[in-house]
Amino acid sequence: MDFKGSKTEANLMAAFAGESQARNKYTYYASKARKEGYNQIADLFEETANNEKEHAKIWFKLLHNDDIPDTMTNLKDAADGENYEWTDMYATFAKEAREEGFTKIAALFEMVAKIEKEHEERYLKLLQNIKDGIVFSRDEDMIWQCQNCGHIVIGKKAPQICPVCNHPQAYFQIKAENY
Repeated sequence: MDFKGSKTEANLMAAFAGESQARNKYTYYASKARKEGYNQIADLFEETANNEKEHAKIWFKLLHNDDIPDTMTNLKDAADGENYEWTDMYATFAKEAREEGFTKIAALFEMVAKIEKEHEERYLKLLQNIKDGIVFSRDEDMIWQCQNCGHIVIGKKAPQICPVCNHPQAYFQIKAENY
């Protein structure tokens, strides 16, 4: 379906943005309701947030020819978006906030820009890992951990199937100890 430049394309983009914002807003509301002791209300906010996510997915897929692009394309798109945020968007926002005397907000924009730069670097590294074929294999022995059951394997490659829970290789990652 070719609707580039049409009002329908603009409406799809607005619908995607609106549903995406509603999803985030409802997750914040759910957290607040839970903190205030309203678990039922929190659960309903979370349920509605999940509904909004699915609505947004409908519009997103229509904007992408009824599909979600492959992971390599998505990593490149994500890196590009993060690059724009830290090099242009937040830099401009910080400058304007500072000019208007909102120095604390300007500092927040600058700090978030640094985080967005890290996000860009992470996405580019993951993209390179796919290109280099090293997501599930390395030249040296690694500690691979199944994200489903926790099984540990030491070797150059993650197993095709976890011998404990039978989940596929996709569930394995290099174990990181950050504790």
